[in-house]
Amino acid sequence: MIETPSLVDQYCHGVLRTELGLGTFEAHLGRGEGPPAAGTTFFDTQTGFAVRRWCPPLLGLEPHCAPAHYLARRRELGVMEAGRRLLRGSGITTFLVDTGLPGDLTGPGELARAAAADAHEIVRLELLAEQVADTSGTVESFLANLAESVHAAAAGAVAFTSVAGVRHGLALAPQPPGPGEVRGAAGRWLAGRMVGGSLRDPVLLRHLLWIAVASGRPLQLHAGLGGPGPRAAGTDPVLLTDFARATAGLGTDLVLLHGYPYHRHAAHLAGLFPHVYADLGPALARTGARAAAVLAEVLELAPFGKLLFSSGAHGIPELHVVGARLFRDALARVLGGWVAEGAWCLGDAQRVATMIAAGTAGRVYGLDVTGPGG
Repeated sequence: MIETPSLVDQYCHGVLRTELGLGTFEAHLGRGEGPPAAGTTFFDTQTGFAVRRWCPPLLGLEPHCAPAHYLARRRELGVMEAGRRLLRGSGITTFLVDTGLPGDLTGPGELARAAAADAHEIVRLELLAEQVADTSGTVESFLANLAESVHAAAAGAVAFTSVAGVRHGLALAPQPPGPGEVRGAAGRWLAGRMVGGSLRDPVLLRHLLWIAVASGRPLQLHAGLGGPGPRAAGTDPVLLTDFARATAGLGTDLVLLHGYPYHRHAAHLAGLFPHVYADLGPALARTGARAAAVLAEVLELAPFGKLLFSSGAHGIPELHVVGARLFRDALARVLGGWVAEGAWCLGDAQRVATMIAAGTAGRVYGLDVTGPGG
């Protein structure tokens, strides 16, 4: 028996406060840029099947019940009560929450109360820069206010996260841009943007990354196909090799989020550089019944103390449940199988399991993690 009583979700989002119809709920199960094709459903995916496997029992239903039956029970309980049951049933004891997505999503405090768990904020760099730009009249004030805002955020957040890979691609020049280059890029961006316009300029994205590195807080970098939008060729974490090399020895850890389908590449980088870590994240939720195979592939290359669990969940608490349950199930299958074969002893398997589940996150993010992983 491989046990993980403490589980730190090292990257996730809040959940919606509103009731969801079938179409809205189903949209959270897919990764496309629109609704499912006519005559099909996103419930017919590995994620959809995993929701039907793990979530109905938490709401008093049989596993694998029909989607309509499940959603009717969800509406009967109400969004708050259903969310509370699901989040508490996930077994997650600490949530690290990226607050940078739009929508009526719960923040870290509200998520913590619903789940009877701890929660901490992750600050999204690009959103922070956009908010600063909305209130800065000149290039000089924007750059000064940006540096001050990142410094202030570092005092209260456990980490920064960047979607530079989604906005531009990961093939960014690894070195910090010069002051003149930054001022020129800021001037062009501020002059051409509307209020609320998104930041995609590669120079400013690099500038943000290096400000975050200087803060000393862990920096999470989105890689792989974590959602709709990015082109596959620009999201391979191998493209971050030079940046990882440039930031080595500076005291800031880099955490490669998502990674899939380049999870082996992320695992390779985690083994190559002492300050680079790999997230297991949505790779397991997306692959569902095949999650154990994906986990085994990551464990082929990465040092075991360089891997971290996350759900990557967004919008519906079912995704927190699925992320946690699939992770625990995959971990038990893979490590338990190796113990049964005699390749590992049970003590080592338990020690590695608790590191990945919570202990490494406690070390990287400076958390007070309870349980065997702490």
